[in-house]
Amino acid sequence: MTQTMTIDIVSDVSCPWCVIGVGGLEEALRRVGDDVQAEIRFQPFELNPDMPAGGENIVEHIGRKYGSTPEQSAKNREMIRARAAEVGFVMAMSDQSRIYNTFDAHRLLHWAGLKGEQRALKHALFTAYFTDGKDPGASDALVEAAAVARLDPTEARQVLDTGRYADEVRQAERFWREAGISAVPAFIINDKYLISGGQPADAFERALRTIAQEGGAQSS
Repeated sequence: MTQTMTIDIVSDVSCPWCVIGVGGLEEALRRVGDDVQAEIRFQPFELNPDMPAGGENIVEHIGRKYGSTPEQSAKNREMIRARAAEVGFVMAMSDQSRIYNTFDAHRLLHWAGLKGEQRALKHALFTAYFTDGKDPGASDALVEAAAVARLDPTEARQVLDTGRYADEVRQAERFWREAGISAVPAFIINDKYLISGGQPADAFERALRTIAQEGGAQSS
């Protein structure tokens, strides 16, 4: 019997482990097939809410925030690139890449959720930032991503220009912080089960099958 699940993914579009985790979850959902019907909802989280327009060089940012040397930063990027490749995603980050503010991206994702195209936009934003090196805080890049996700670019620009959904995003960010989410990605299944980090597909598959079995036992 098919088990219906809601999966809230608290994440940021500039979080590489979020790309890996989302890819692992999606592969796991393909594996479980008709055993699980999942409603995926992307929830906002800003890794760098105070980042000014124009962003900051990634090596300088990682060094300042985490104390990593340029060599450590490069080694970590290579490891992330390999993990991303396992889920079919191309990471093209380099020493010249930048970290940006993502608040407007989350506003656009909120709007896309109302249109039923949130997942498509999330993937378009991941590609725009990590593969194409675009600024996810820039209106033109966001509108282009909306068009890739088959959303109306004119309406997308209106959302961005008017500041629409800012209050809703702030409220959601506050809700998840108060719920104890301090690092991303975080996957909350059925408002009950938490899976943290960029887990591989095998880990997600085991969790989905276990939760589905528990749900089946409770309903029988």
